[in-house]
Amino acid sequence: KYKTPSYFLILIFVCYYWSIGGKTMKLRYKYRIYPNAEQKELLAKTFGCCRVVWNDALAIFKSEGMVKGVDKRVITQAKKTEERAWLSEVSNIALQQSYRDLDLAYRQFFASLKGKRKGKKLGSPRFKRKESRQSYTLTRNGFSIHPQSIKLAKMGHVKIVWSRELPSEPSSVTIIKDTTDRYYASFVVEVEDNIPAIAPNESVGIDLGLTHFAILSTGEKIENPRLHKKQLKRIKKASQQLNRCKKDSNRRKAAKLRLAKIHAKVKDARTDFNHKLTTRLVRDNQAIAIEDLNVSGMVKNRKLSRAISDAGWYSFRQMLTAKCDRYNRQLVIVDRWEATSQKCSNCGFKGGKKELNVREWQCLNCGVHHDRDVNAAKNIEQWAVGHTDQDKNGQSRANKTTLVAKSVDSAKHLSYSQLSLF
Repeated sequence: KYKTPSYFLILIFVCYYWSIGGKTMKLRYKYRIYPNAEQKELLAKTFGCCRVVWNDALAIFKSEGMVKGVDKRVITQAKKTEERAWLSEVSNIALQQSYRDLDLAYRQFFASLKGKRKGKKLGSPRFKRKESRQSYTLTRNGFSIHPQSIKLAKMGHVKIVWSRELPSEPSSVTIIKDTTDRYYASFVVEVEDNIPAIAPNESVGIDLGLTHFAILSTGEKIENPRLHKKQLKRIKKASQQLNRCKKDSNRRKAAKLRLAKIHAKVKDARTDFNHKLTTRLVRDNQAIAIEDLNVSGMVKNRKLSRAISDAGWYSFRQMLTAKCDRYNRQLVIVDRWEATSQKCSNCGFKGGKKELNVREWQCLNCGVHHDRDVNAAKNIEQWAVGHTDQDKNGQSRANKTTLVAKSVDSAKHLSYSQLSLF
């Protein structure tokens, strides 16, 4: 049901920043390419050369610090040596861009240490491996677009499937080879900020769960596809076959590819599900409220960690944030310590903490019968009404909730206990 087409689906990722003036923004369009056998060999050489430039420069930075002229040492001077003479066989644009990516990674790492960069703190750049996902980037002078192909520097025309027209001239392209030997061309384009019409609904609250992936304040419950669980038997069997193979054998390579294809199938289906759901929510609602879940802490529960990871809450929130930024929607992040499951959405009475097996309950104050998840979604929506002044859809540091709940004086606050009548 959630299978992703091989090349018809284009995943549009927002780069989370506005260009000068706030009238344009940068997007990334991804297309499937089909290189022939000779082009695959040239792509492998380019991937390897870019990886060598990255690793050589990183080794110098780690031993000598952020010195100048490293790009000349690892590219220009290295080509004149016998050990690195094969660097001349690939495009110099790709090699230069590989070094620039490393330089940018170090600048962002230092900015994160000093607190100048928003978001989670970044780690130090690491050495690249041959077995993992491979990629290299070409700037505008290194490629050209044609009706049925893309011409790459020192490679020629590569077949591409244009499942959608590019909105503007791309500034760069990244050639990607994933772990299942599929090749993609990812273009960076700049588009105008076209604000769509006002959504039919004013606001909606979303409560994420496991039995149902999302429960809306309207009462709609969206089923959890459980994509990893459906493929779990195949994953276990493929992992066992991989472990029985000898290292560096052809059978091990084939078994590793089979396992990677199963994981890629799960990933593609989850991405497709999240894209379709977030697009519908952003299109139909002007304001969206979700809870700031502590996913990293919740996965420490050994009984629920696999189910929580299978749900993909973090990627869902990332896509929702990106699309709200793009389509000028308001996204409100509810404090994780807000008692959305304990409070009655009708009268505001707090009935105390409830066990997870209590799915329905009746308010002791007003007598209204509640569905636990729908009531929580309504409370999330009501909380968001009074907190719509967050900076840029809750992305600033001030909107991050604390790791410890605030303590209260028990003498000033009465405590209630919700009793189950069933």
